[in-house]
Amino acid sequence: MSFVEIIDSANSFVNTYVWYIAFVFIIGIGLYFTVRTKFVQINRLDEACKLAFTGLKEGSGKHTISSFQAFCVSMGARIGVGNIAGVAAAIVYGGPGAIFWMWIFAFIGAATSFVECTIGQIYKEKKEDGQYHGGPAFYIRNGLGKPTFAKFIALLIIFTYGFMFIGVQANNATAAFSTAFGTDVIVFAVILTIVAAAIIFGGITRVAKASTVIVPIMAMIWLLLALLITLTHFTQVSLVIETIFAYAFGVQSFVGGTLGAAVMWGLKRGVFSNEAGIGSIPNVASSADVKHPVKQGLIQSVGVLIDTLVVCSATAFVILIYLNTTTNYVDYVIPTTMGGAPLVQEAVSYTFLGWLGPYLIAIFMFVFAFSSLISYYSMSETNLRFITDKKMAFTILRGVIVLMVFLSSIIPMSLAWDLADTFQALMGIFNMGVLLLLSKHAFHALNDYFDQKDEGIEEPVFNAASMSDKTGVTCWNKSE
Repeated sequence: MSFVEIIDSANSFVNTYVWYIAFVFIIGIGLYFTVRTKFVQINRLDEACKLAFTGLKEGSGKHTISSFQAFCVSMGARIGVGNIAGVAAAIVYGGPGAIFWMWIFAFIGAATSFVECTIGQIYKEKKEDGQYHGGPAFYIRNGLGKPTFAKFIALLIIFTYGFMFIGVQANNATAAFSTAFGTDVIVFAVILTIVAAAIIFGGITRVAKASTVIVPIMAMIWLLLALLITLTHFTQVSLVIETIFAYAFGVQSFVGGTLGAAVMWGLKRGVFSNEAGIGSIPNVASSADVKHPVKQGLIQSVGVLIDTLVVCSATAFVILIYLNTTTNYVDYVIPTTMGGAPLVQEAVSYTFLGWLGPYLIAIFMFVFAFSSLISYYSMSETNLRFITDKKMAFTILRGVIVLMVFLSSIIPMSLAWDLADTFQALMGIFNMGVLLLLSKHAFHALNDYFDQKDEGIEEPVFNAASMSDKTGVTCWNKSE
């Protein structure tokens, strides 16, 4: 048995059981947040959309980033390989019904994202570089008063996003280019590694500026392509919707797609895509310069809904239209080796673009991988800065990430996904448990924000003096 096979076997065992625990934490606590915020993801959707799309200049300064820039960076982390290859994997292993459960978990996750990003803003810190820094490590140390545990979480975030999630992005981008151009994976692995090395030498301000331009463009182009495919196969739309709901409850069998498989794969790929509850987005949301922490909480709740209900659904429709026009769902068995970008490439080629499809999807995968890579690196840098300020440590971090890009590009796709799944489950368990303990502050901040709005205050300002316990709060002790 090779070294890679040993890792795969050991991780598969851990991955199976850790997700049972993660399911309880992510869904159970997420439902609690939904009820306690009085369904903030629905009842405050209008305010959230207004904040997300009209805050371009707010808080933008020489050293800080605006609310809109933070939103774009977070969408850069969310909108990535998970929206293309991840959706394909969900359908292969969980059946079409997994898409329905992705929708359900996105609804729950939107409330979770509100809580974690609001908490991230409350306990953020302003460092010597003039920028705001925050995330799970910061609210664990400042809010719970657990510095040792905070350092452990910071290290776990670096491993999860800097190594494992970046690895998945690199692996699927390499697979897409290898399929399109018929080259050995090693060729594009080298190319991607060189590009990655050039990307990671920059700070969060530079990342924010790049993402502000890249993220909206790449999302709109992919949505436009998916819309064109859907419109040219309009007669299949009702059948696609019918199929998703039929398989959602295990009514049909689909490559072993029982109810349990549909639910679990919907959760795994949904969480990987929208990242609600696993502690990544608060790292970015906390960097925004806003007058009230609830603003980033509301903005990020919208991000979850856009990522899953819009972008992931677009990919799902493309794949399911392809499967419906080529064969009967029940009889069709998808090779598990296609559980990623190759399946989407085949779907786009067959339904719309012909020979051009694989090349276009390969480009999409590269762009998605690029945007996610810079976001994940910024998270890793923030958390390393939480542990140490030594320049050598950041040089080592960059070197290891570049190495991981190369190694992840040449390992089996299933191993890359499984490793990322295990680490994101661990992050979900730890982060959701912490948020449960601190959530009362997010609920208070939500009430404070809309109480001020009800009083006619157009621009609510948060003051830590209004909190029942302001221990560990450093940035909200007075109006800024």
